Amino acid sequence: MRPFVILLAATALVACQRLEDVGKAPGFTPVENGSEFFAMNTRPLPETLGYPQPAAQEASLWSGTRGSLLGDRRAAQRGDILTVVIEIDDKAEISNSSGRSRKGSDSMGIPAMLGLPQRIDAELPEGASMADAFSTNSRSSYQGDGSVSRKEKLTLRIAATVLDRLPNGALQIQGSQEVRVNFEMRELIVTGFVRPEDVSRQNEITYDKIAGARISYGGRGQITDVQQPRIGQQVADVLLPF
Repeated sequence: MRPFVILLAATALVACQRLEDVGKAPGFTPVENGSEFFAMNTRPLPETLGYPQPAAQEASLWSGTRGSLLGDRRAAQRGDILTVVIEIDDKAEISNSSGRSRKGSDSMGIPAMLGLPQRIDAELPEGASMADAFSTNSRSSYQGDGSVSRKEKLTLRIAATVLDRLPNGALQIQGSQEVRVNFEMRELIVTGFVRPEDVSRQNEITYDKIAGARISYGGRGQITDVQQPRIGQQVADVLLPF
């Protein structure tokens, strides 16, 4: 009885939280609490320790630094921003079929053996006979078919922030984007690890060059809420054995 009361209380608490959002548009997630904001507000450690460059050399257009005319402006350290290009156009079709069949039949009788079966038949109950001692017949068959058909297409672009530069030089990136249309919020989240040399001169990188990529594209709001089953129905689907 106690687990049922706890479940009922938790359901009521969730319902109260949902009632607070009635008539309101979904709120944006504060960016000040994310890892991207922290990475942009902390200064990375210098790659080399030494004396500062003269002011004249720092102002030169040909020095090769990031601020110069020929400098590399691609994301390379914590707090830098780069663009992630997501163009997923996957299609997969798998079909297989298997079959198996087996049939067997066995029979054995003792119609005559020095007259013994006839003598035994006289002692057997009515209808029993040694002429057909035993007979078996078996047959089994199996057939299976399976198919998979999937098609996915997604084209998105998102700005991601470099959270950290790992000891091997790889960059840990994370990007989040929220777009609210009326009462529906669309969320896009991208995380993973990239190599600085894979970042193009346009400071872009495609999703297939991100190691450990985690891409989430979903939403929250009135439309998403209607498409989801009620909490009670989800609990019933888990608990009910039929």
